[in-house]
Amino acid sequence: MTSLPANWQAIVLGATGALGGAFVEVLRAAPGAHRILAFGRTSQHFTLEDEDSIAALAREAAPDGPYHLVIDATGALEIDGIGPEKRLDQLDAQRLARAFQVNAIGPALLLKHFVPLLPMSGRSIFATLSARVGSIGANEKGGWYGYRASKAARNMLLQTAAIEVCRRRPEAVFLALQPGTVRSRFSAPYITDGTALMPADAAGRLLEVMDQSPATRKAAFLDYRGEKVAW
Repeated sequence: MTSLPANWQAIVLGATGALGGAFVEVLRAAPGAHRILAFGRTSQHFTLEDEDSIAALAREAAPDGPYHLVIDATGALEIDGIGPEKRLDQLDAQRLARAFQVNAIGPALLLKHFVPLLPMSGRSIFATLSARVGSIGANEKGGWYGYRASKAARNMLLQTAAIEVCRRRPEAVFLALQPGTVRSRFSAPYITDGTALMPADAAGRLLEVMDQSPATRKAAFLDYRGEKVAW
């Protein structure tokens, strides 16, 4: 992460997932890294549905701050063992609410409690994992209602936070990142070709995108190749 100051520090949220774990491994081997905190839902007992647990995690990290890079690698395609709805007649209020809780509301609360740990001056990065299917402009196939809508909401929440935060932290970078299809036990049922990336490869590519992204006082929606994705 050559764009960050010397002895930079990072937090990875969702570090027990395939991609989150890969971020931790790559960052800990990166030149200039001073401290990498890895917070996972199973290891630190925080849940996206419980703001108190998120706030407690941020309080735990705060004394060693500030942190120049925060990566939110949380979220889920399958929730409570159920995959995305493919048709309108499959919509269920409770399932939709759960999708928004895990993919939008929880990540918004991570923004609320972890953005204050970024430095007030100098370059910093807050990145959250989005998905191309969360793009309204690129939606050509339909289906996947709850996942699409909750990821689109996640993007809007990030953009709104970026506009506010960058008034005081003009060098802060906010990114919604589309990682491509990453191989994991959860994604296996949805991989239909050989283009899926190994977690370490995806993490490395996304970190390069983060490193090269300029501060614009707004959020950007980019894929793992650094190409813009339509909001």
